Amino acid sequence: MTNTKDKTDIRSLSLDALTNRFTEMGEKGYRAKQVHEWLWKKSCTAFDEMSNISKELREKLKENFVINNAKISNSQFSADKTIKNSFILYDTHLIEGVLIPTPDRMTACVSSQVGCSLTCKFCATGYMGRKRNLNADEIYDQVVLIDRQAKENYDQPLTNIVYMGMGEPLLNYANVLKSVERITAGDGLNMAAKRITVSTAGIAKMIKKLGDDQVKFNLALSLHAANDKKRNEIMPINEQNSLVALAEALKYYFSKTKNPVTYEYIVFNDFNDSIQDAMELAKFCKHVPCKVNIIEYNPIALANYRNAAEDKIEAFADYLRKQGVVTNIRRSRGKDIDAACGQLAIKEKEKAV
Repeated sequence: MTNTKDKTDIRSLSLDALTNRFTEMGEKGYRAKQVHEWLWKKSCTAFDEMSNISKELREKLKENFVINNAKISNSQFSADKTIKNSFILYDTHLIEGVLIPTPDRMTACVSSQVGCSLTCKFCATGYMGRKRNLNADEIYDQVVLIDRQAKENYDQPLTNIVYMGMGEPLLNYANVLKSVERITAGDGLNMAAKRITVSTAGIAKMIKKLGDDQVKFNLALSLHAANDKKRNEIMPINEQNSLVALAEALKYYFSKTKNPVTYEYIVFNDFNDSIQDAMELAKFCKHVPCKVNIIEYNPIALANYRNAAEDKIEAFADYLRKQGVVTNIRRSRGKDIDAACGQLAIKEKEKAV
């Protein structure tokens, strides 16, 4: 029997590459298209389930290829109906992804890396370090499994996808874009690109690359301070990607895509919650068409930050709105199961799965 290590992960091959492999194996090219459809349109994870493929070819596929699909290792259900999943990958690494149900939408929050290298001071994932990037198919699998979960638990399909789980998507650029392509393709999951949001901590040159690639999905920037000194303190990435550099990149991105940007802004008690902070944010919002999502902070054991007081949050949002900035206050979901923004992290005891 062929060792699994000698087999090719079949989903790492494009349709053209797969067709070439089939030809080398003495199979007709159109068979590759059938298999490709099973993998990406029907989300098949076992060759034996490919019912319109001959048994002989299925055996040949098993000898030469493997499907390294992610599986749900554990699911936790929040009082507010949010579901947090840990997914086990083919190499036993674990990642997390969340189903966030609201009355008008079903959102999947997916990870792009195992851990994260950016060490944002308020985020649990940043304390894990980065183990590796996810492959495009591992991101795709999270969407498929969370969609299935939404249908099984709430009788509704996914409506939205946010790349806001573990990792920095723009440091896994190629795989993130390939996953979006498979999720949106007609011969994939056929979801609208406008239903997808990719969130970044702010890597200027990669934001420009999004513009060059004229992406159709939405871009969100985790800003959290419109003041370099404060942003450097909580987000070390800002030291190489200052607000001036980010503003320039965002202008370039907008000139290429005409897509407005969303700024995510966590309000920390007595740190970035003053009217002065709101003034600085309003000024930054003038660079490109945008909206602001004010996010409650979800405390983690490794950091001393606390959520701003309710009256401060309301005053902050009110100031922005009076400056003409579209502003939403986002209430945290899944806090009781550590599924809320900034809380995703694989605990040591979970690694033994």
